[in-house]
Amino acid sequence: MKSPFIYSNDNKRYHTLSYHLKRQFSTRVFKAVIDAGFTCPNIDGTKGFGGCTYCLSGSGEFTHGSDISIKNQINKEIERIHIKHPNAGVIAYFQAHTNTYAPFEKLKNLYETALSVDDVCGLSIATRADAIESEAMNYLHELSQKTYLTVELGLQTVNDKTAAKINRGYTYAEFLKTYNELKLRGIRVCVHIINGLPDETPEMMLNTAREIGKIKADAIKIHLLQIMSGTVMEKQYKEGLIIPMTKEDYINVVCSQLEVLPPETVIERITGDGAHDKLIAPRWGVNKIAVLGSIDKALAEKNTWQGKLYKNI
Repeated sequence: MKSPFIYSNDNKRYHTLSYHLKRQFSTRVFKAVIDAGFTCPNIDGTKGFGGCTYCLSGSGEFTHGSDISIKNQINKEIERIHIKHPNAGVIAYFQAHTNTYAPFEKLKNLYETALSVDDVCGLSIATRADAIESEAMNYLHELSQKTYLTVELGLQTVNDKTAAKINRGYTYAEFLKTYNELKLRGIRVCVHIINGLPDETPEMMLNTAREIGKIKADAIKIHLLQIMSGTVMEKQYKEGLIIPMTKEDYINVVCSQLEVLPPETVIERITGDGAHDKLIAPRWGVNKIAVLGSIDKALAEKNTWQGKLYKNI
């Protein structure tokens, strides 16, 4: 059945990354994940130690590892992608840790090395709002004029009390300052949020989506909080301090979040995708396909879609 949602050519009722990239490039495009050996100001002591309490390997568990060169990592990813999609392009995705947290010349060399690889048609750079120096910010603007560029900012929540609990290390006001500076330079920004953070209610999670709707982010990644072995949250979970979301609650929250987001905002992710062998809870999140299908079904049953309740402020 055709979706009533304007940015869809299938049954999806939200603005998928696949739909967006097909319109952008007129062909299939996938992300090639990279670990460039970065650390994080919230790990090395600049802003804090230990990282965010949910953090495991800086979100780089699916990369090939920083001991392999950037070009070789990308080529391995291209081989993987081309098994199913021989003609696909790739976006080099600097995923692990904080990928603007290094001297400018090092950043420039890494980004341009990635762009020099055949079949690479763009860059996606995951980072923190408190870790982009002005020289790097201006260089990112230059890059955005030459290639398809996305800067991915980990926000997780607009609630500063929650941010303190998870040891994020910066305020929502600091996030907004960096976000606005990027947008003033015409840079595409994807904002990461997490549903199910400690003590957050569904209304608090919905408010985070509302605020992202107000600033009209180009894209958003909606993650399910996944409690991974070896993290601070594992200990908190075992002490009963964190109660994971149920599948039903997560689906209801996501549907409500989609309703208040602008229809133009690209939904780059709509659930978590951590390493299954390290996932403690919630285990229902392992079956990603089932979660995606349940969200599609819920949207159809509610006869709703992304942006249905969005108010252009």
